[in-house]
Formats: sequence, C-alpha cells, structure tokens
Amino acid sequence: MLPAAHRLRRSVDFERAVRRGVRAGRSTVVVHLSEDPEGAAQPQVGFVVSKAVGNAVHRNLVKRRLRAATASRLFVLPAHGRAVVRALPGAALASFEELSADLDSGLVRATRRLDERAGERR
Repeated sequence: MLPAAHRLRRSVDFERAVRRGVRAGRSTVVVHLSEDPEGAAQPQVGFVVSKAVGNAVHRNLVKRRLRAATASRLFVLPAHGRAVVRALPGAALASFEELSADLDSGLVRATRRLDERAGERR
C-alpha cells in the first residue's frame, strides 16, 4: 500500500505535475513527472484512471495494482518528485506484471528526461 504521505491529493498538484513536468508513455500507462523543490522532501504520486479504462470494478482494480506497484518503486523518484500515473484503456486487460513493467519503464524514462531538463537549465 502507498503510504498517505506519498499520495498527491490536491488538483493543483496534479495539474502542476502534468503541465510542468516531463512525460513518458507506455502501452498501459503514461507517467508525468516534475520536481517541486518548495514542496515536501519526499516523492508523491497520484493516479488518474478514467472511464475509458472500463467500469468501476476495472478502474478500481487498475488503481489498486498501480498503487501496489508504485509503493515498492518510490526510491526511483527524486526527493521532491511529483508523479502522476495515468492509466490507458489497455491497463484494464494487463496483468500486474505487465503494469509493473510499464510503470518501471515509464518512471525510469521520465526520471532520465527530468535530469536532462535540469542539466540544460544549468
């Protein structure tokens, strides 16, 4: 389970991560990642699972799987990182292993892109 301190809750935080951050897409998820140096010194993650994924049963299953997969991968995110994981319609049919692999790949690629962007600013 994802600890409460690591969850994004406010819509403003979701919007900032999506608009100001970098994006890495995979077949089942899209990861949006940004850094907020003024925010909490721990990474925070939010999830977006729209009705395009399926009915409430499928959406909740996907959310639970993504939360569980993300909880063990918080160490990949920067200390002030804010991530939004958006599930794509294919996530409803994906197994936990497939979702985890896409999440891993998306987080690594988004982190790399964020580092590259920070290097360009210096």
